[in-house]
Amino acid sequence: MTERAPRGPVDPRTPQGRHLTGPVLIAALGGAAALIPGCAGVTQTAPVKQPGPNVPEFAPAFPEQTRAPASDSGVSLAVEALANGLEHPRAVAVTPDGDQLITERPGRLRGVSNVALVPEPVAGLPEVLAERQGGLLDVAVGPNFDEDQVIFWTYSKPVRGGSATAAACGVLSDDLTQVSQVTDIFVQEPPASAPMHYGARLAFDGVGHVYVTTGERFTEANHVLAQDLGATYGKVVRVTLDGATPRDNPFLGITTAEPTVWSYGLRNIQSADINPRSGELWIAEHGPKGGDEFDLIAPGRNYGWPVVSYGKNYDGSPVGRAETAADGTKQPRYYRDPVIAPGGMAFYQGELFADWQGDLIIASLNPGALVRLELAGDTVTGEERLLTDLGRIRDVAIAEDGAILAITDAADGALLRLTPED
Repeated sequence: MTERAPRGPVDPRTPQGRHLTGPVLIAALGGAAALIPGCAGVTQTAPVKQPGPNVPEFAPAFPEQTRAPASDSGVSLAVEALANGLEHPRAVAVTPDGDQLITERPGRLRGVSNVALVPEPVAGLPEVLAERQGGLLDVAVGPNFDEDQVIFWTYSKPVRGGSATAAACGVLSDDLTQVSQVTDIFVQEPPASAPMHYGARLAFDGVGHVYVTTGERFTEANHVLAQDLGATYGKVVRVTLDGATPRDNPFLGITTAEPTVWSYGLRNIQSADINPRSGELWIAEHGPKGGDEFDLIAPGRNYGWPVVSYGKNYDGSPVGRAETAADGTKQPRYYRDPVIAPGGMAFYQGELFADWQGDLIIASLNPGALVRLELAGDTVTGEERLLTDLGRIRDVAIAEDGAILAITDAADGALLRLTPED
């Protein structure tokens, strides 16, 4: 069933004669707090200050789908550097002991223990293709780490024909210096020559499965495979912790489909986390010029790329049908135009930021910031930008004490600990 924009009376004062309400109306009126016609005395907060949309002719499917009201938590962040000199770090994870693991794009996994960078990288990792966007990508502590010391990571695996997004696991030594018993649990098919758009975030559902996100490998010839169930481009895949295909995967038994596919029609997914309140998987994917999407992932569903999008191509040409909805495709719960280029994200749980419980904390690569989204169920109700002067923030994680850990994506990147200023 198509999820299309609701019909309503056309207001000739709005751009393209669209029927706009709430924060969407405010954006059309220039982004200031505005009195809503027909609702005397009722005002709406303006959205976050930002440039106008790249594709202004596209209307959201529902009022809360974009440009949520700006939120001001009144929180100022204290920033402490735990580690410096990291070469384009891509991901950070926290062990139950409070140590941190950080991937560096060239292929190194680094440990941080007792607020000090372990001098040597972790030994035992497989070779990576460290070109363009390729390299060592995500890292995650396994759900049974206390018993088995197993960690998981994703990487661009060099294979005949180019490279593939791959996910692997191994046993981490107590001193954070070595992994052993390394095994690939997923390798993207087919390989691609373009070292771009690997996606590659990991999320665990708590009942023995791991989700691996993939990118559609960037080129026009490749990205159409996001709609092809026989290829694992532009997909969320779901496997067991040892790489087997779960028996309840939605396309299992379809001869033309890869059995690991969970959802499809996605672009370049560099964010994924499980909502601890609902157990649902949320992802954020990079749009082209406009059209970053925050999707609530459901099994077997098609999210539309590259047939439909809320963005346009970098050269200004339309994506697919130049439409935002099509039969059989699922709408994003939220989209961004212009983009924030989402890196990693995490649902906040902790004591240090008491008012942020259940909010999404998102790393922004462009323009660069920490972005906080307030949620009411599956609806975004507010947006706040923090640390807008730090440049590219690649990933975030929540420490055991509730501090937010963030990494900056630079040749001399850093691991930062973020706490409320006294």
